[in-house]
Amino acid sequence: MTKRIGVLALQGGYAAHAKTLRACGYDAPEIRTAEQLATVDGLCLPGGESTTHLRLIDRFELRKPLDAFVAAGKPILATCAGLILSATHVTHPEQPSYGWLDVDVARNAWGRQVHSFEAAAQPRGALAGGEPLPLIFIRAPRITRVGEGVEVLAAIDDEPIMVRQGHVIGAAYHPELTDDVRVHRLAFGA
Repeated sequence: MTKRIGVLALQGGYAAHAKTLRACGYDAPEIRTAEQLATVDGLCLPGGESTTHLRLIDRFELRKPLDAFVAAGKPILATCAGLILSATHVTHPEQPSYGWLDVDVARNAWGRQVHSFEAAAQPRGALAGGEPLPLIFIRAPRITRVGEGVEVLAAIDDEPIMVRQGHVIGAAYHPELTDDVRVHRLAFGA
């Protein structure tokens, strides 16, 4: 049976995640309701505007279902704005977040839209030993603190850019905008 990995499709770059998930062989439904969320095995939280995501999650009454989804141990891949939503503490400016990852992040701290860039990083941890990861940063958050139970999966100059705590992976960059599917495969398995 094909795994169903949903993409939170309220705002932002959800279509690119869906395309990558389909390239991995997963069914990739767009998720906008609690009923739809209950039908998937895992979830991508895409990039976009984190404050808009927060408002829409509240409007569609998804906060409690998302917390329950995470508490149930289902895998989450949170990229860029998704990482901001998943963090314990957010600055630059401060805003609410859900605390699913024991990290602190600073919004847009890699620079404004005009400072977007591409790079590469040698993967660590569960991804170690492979080719460098292609990285695309667009108004990306910086991870400013990593808690004790958090594994760093990639870094630039020893600064964490992708982390994992249990079944939640957070990336400051956009793996879904590259042709490399390793991050999605790691997050959701075969």
